Amino acid sequence: MRRAAVALALLALASCGGSSSDGRLTVFAAASLTAALRELAPDARFNFAGSDELAAQLREGARADVYAAANTRYPAQLFTEGLVERPHVFATNRLVLVVPADNPAHVLSVGDLRRQDVKLVVAQRGVPAGDYTRAALAELGERRVLDRVVSEEQDVKGVLGKVALGEADAGFVYATDARAAGDDVHAIELPGTAAANVRYAVAVARDAEHAGEAQRFVARLLGAPGRAALGRAGFGVP
Repeated sequence: MRRAAVALALLALASCGGSSSDGRLTVFAAASLTAALRELAPDARFNFAGSDELAAQLREGARADVYAAANTRYPAQLFTEGLVERPHVFATNRLVLVVPADNPAHVLSVGDLRRQDVKLVVAQRGVPAGDYTRAALAELGERRVLDRVVSEEQDVKGVLGKVALGEADAGFVYATDARAAGDDVHAIELPGTAAANVRYAVAVARDAEHAGEAQRFVARLLGAPGRAALGRAGFGVP
């Protein structure tokens, strides 16, 4: 399934000419960064998806100038493999539990997810949001609530969409995604360190076609313009 998804993504990128068709910077970025990065670089070409899927695309030969992930693990792996330059941490986030605005299942805490009538949606294992979710549940001693999972999504936007549309009673997403959804969902904070220390890392691709522009983009992201855009989207900065 994952290989097929990667092949389709590569075909889509090829069909639009990759990064060379019009000279625009090409950025592969975690789906949760959509609003902040579009504000920071409105003229760039973006490929937003799960960080794991994007890393797989790069390993399969997809061309990008910049890779920004919702964890430090994938950029570090790609650096070791010689596919990106040294990564830099540029943003922080936290995990929250979201329910539909009308909360038909009356979920008020993680403990309520144990009920058999609750439909839970999470990100897939390997997707940073999915890994953070499983780590949070383990810390809370609530791994059993994974029995309530009715759908595992490819990225955090998929989780948010299912909850906002009422197709699930609850889901785990980043605080920034819950904020962007506005009144469509209600966010429930997780206790203590269960919210997870979510850190985002960015790196310039080793074979970036627009290396100079990529370096300038990363510098803006790490500097005042990036901090401002990230702050407006609800991210923390290291």
